[in-house]
Amino acid sequence: MTELSELLGSLPRLKVVAFLDGCREAEFGMITDLCEMNKSTLSKAMTVLEGAGYITITKGYVGRRPKTWLALTDRGRTAYHEHLNALTALAQQARKAAGEPDSPSGRS
Repeated sequence: MTELSELLGSLPRLKVVAFLDGCREAEFGMITDLCEMNKSTLSKAMTVLEGAGYITITKGYVGRRPKTWLALTDRGRTAYHEHLNALTALAQQARKAAGEPDSPSGRS
């Protein structure tokens, strides 16, 4: 079984990686709004994720306003998908141990 990622065990970091898996890149403000997290929490999460090589951070301007964009790296995407696979495998093990069908709804 693939192991769960300690790094993605933090809900803010997991939210950021999951959100970025759905797009090429996203602007900081969009992530805070759509992931429902404050700026400080996102800043901390992105610092850890960048340090692990899971995201890239690009800074620039739109007009005179400074902007920050985040993008998931191939390494980050792989780690996220492995984490999801590990969660799915864990749920499947629980269903098997309980003698339940393999489908999440409990129905075949």
